[in-house]
Amino acid sequence: MLTLNALSCERDGQALFVPLNLAVESGDFIELMGANGAGKSTLLRTLAGLHSQYLGQYQADAFLYQGHRLGLDGLLSPLENLAWFAGLEGQEIQRDVLLDALATTGVLGKAFAPCNTLSAGQQRRTAMARWLVSDKALWLLDEPLTALDTDAQTLLRSILAEHCAKGGAVVCATHSPIDVAGKVTVTLQAHDELLEQGEAH
Repeated sequence: MLTLNALSCERDGQALFVPLNLAVESGDFIELMGANGAGKSTLLRTLAGLHSQYLGQYQADAFLYQGHRLGLDGLLSPLENLAWFAGLEGQEIQRDVLLDALATTGVLGKAFAPCNTLSAGQQRRTAMARWLVSDKALWLLDEPLTALDTDAQTLLRSILAEHCAKGGAVVCATHSPIDVAGKVTVTLQAHDELLEQGEAH
C-alpha cells in the first residue's frame, strides 16, 4: 500500500532525517515518532503530495490524509462537511450513513450546527467521522490525538484498530504513543543528530 525507498525530506535544501526505507502492507499500523522538528509532519505531507522537497522515492495507493488542519468549513455543519468530503472522493453517500458516522464519533447532537460553534474536540470527532465514510484503505494521520479527551482517545484507538483489522493501513505521526495491537513504531532520526553523533566519534 505504501513503499519508501531511501526517502528523506528536505527543507531549504537541508535533509530533515536519515533516509527511510519502509513497506506498509494491509493491516499495518505504523507509528511515526521523533523529536520536534524531526520531520514527521513533513514526511506525511510529502506522502500526500503536498511537499515536493525530498530525496529518494515513494509509491502510495489511494489515501486519506488528515493534517494538523482539519479542513472543515466552519460555516457548514458536520453533516454538510461529511457530504462535501465524500463528494471530493467521488462518493454519493446516503444521509443515514453520514449520520451513523457522526453518531459513532459522538457528535450526532451537533450534526446540523455550524462547525465554527463546535469545540476543538468536537471538530476532531467530526474529522474522525470523515475517516469512517471514506473508501480509502490507507490513512495518513498527523497528531490525531490533539484536543481529544480520554473517551475520544479510546474511541480513536478503536477506530484505528478496526480499520487495520479490516485490511486497511495507518501511518500516524504522534508525540504520544497510541496503543494499537501489533503496531510498528518508526522513530525518525534527525539528520542533525546523526551529524552530531559522527562528530562525537
